[in-house]
Amino acid sequence: MVVCVRLPRFELAVAAGERASLARQTLAGRALAVAPLIGGEQRVGEVSGAAEARGVARGMALGEALARCPDLVLVPSDPVRVAEAWEAAICALESIGAGVEPARPGLAYFQADGLRGIHGTLETTLAVARRALDGPACTTSWGVRMGVAPTRFCALAGAMATRSSRALVLDGRQAKRWLAGRPVELLGLREDTAALIEPLTRLGVRTLGELARLGRAALTDRFGVSGALAHELASGHDGPLRPRCVEERLEESMAVGDASSGEALRRVLGVLVSRLLARSERRGRTLRAATLSASLIAGGGWRERVVFRQALADPERIWLALSLRLQSLPAPAGALTLSVEGFGPPLGDQSTLFEQASSPARAVRLREAIAQVRTVAGQDAALRAVCVDPDSRVPERRVVLAPIPE
Repeated sequence: MVVCVRLPRFELAVAAGERASLARQTLAGRALAVAPLIGGEQRVGEVSGAAEARGVARGMALGEALARCPDLVLVPSDPVRVAEAWEAAICALESIGAGVEPARPGLAYFQADGLRGIHGTLETTLAVARRALDGPACTTSWGVRMGVAPTRFCALAGAMATRSSRALVLDGRQAKRWLAGRPVELLGLREDTAALIEPLTRLGVRTLGELARLGRAALTDRFGVSGALAHELASGHDGPLRPRCVEERLEESMAVGDASSGEALRRVLGVLVSRLLARSERRGRTLRAATLSASLIAGGGWRERVVFRQALADPERIWLALSLRLQSLPAPAGALTLSVEGFGPPLGDQSTLFEQASSPARAVRLREAIAQVRTVAGQDAALRAVCVDPDSRVPERRVVLAPIPE
């Protein structure tokens, strides 16, 4: 069974967590929304229930949101605190032995079957997970919601439907029957099928059961791969979970004082890079990706993930790649933080990719190149062509793309 853990309005709760006045306004029924990032796309983030009742939705243009709700209170976004609070919540779930697949801040999945040998029954496992989240998440969430079902999508639908702290458990055929009556708007929670909501609504498709009855062939012919995936989800099927690989994280932070911008801030960044590379926990490994974040003097935060072109440990090259990102800092910074998101092989293993083509070391370097590509663009970025039916008259059937094994 797959467990979906949802922390409603997580980003909004984190942004307003230390502002008692905003908390009082929320209790009084005021409409709140996370403000757009300075210099970014002018669309609001997560919104409160009062704002939703007045027609404001996440991702809506700021001008339209203010037109629908003139007294909308904008909360400064804080991606730094959101990332820290969400990492604490994920680590809390992993501390009970769960392999967690984080979807986005406030939404995660884990498999409950493998935890029965540790915690016993499913009810006990859910209670342990809820207690684990009470530590880091109790001050940054407005109630944990859980859904349990055979597949990821069905569990997500259950977590979205429940309105209490009691988990909604769906099993076997009950899950498929229940899922058939849910609104088709649930497909908007998946990035691959979100674009289908508008055309399906125009066609008069209201529930997932109606969508499943249209047939896989008809949906694939009209919408392509997204249509096939939508039919699979509506029929109660989904892919397996992909738990994240837990890696050691190194982090260095420094209050910048008067060096809040310009050349002085770049010198502070150089100090952070030198400190990070000097940490004994690095054990000579190269850096594959890093995250640069800042707490802004005016309030809120800024965060950006940087993936290097290749795994490296040269402080000058790392500083050069990171200093370019400081130009997108929306406001003067009060503190700067640098953390490692992924490690590469030890420094002594770096060499030219196609040097000594007959050597077995070439295969090792090819695997390293594939790993770096996956860090940049995801697990499905590196694929191989597999010949399936070379005599087929349909070109798409001759060769298929398959993941390259680890």
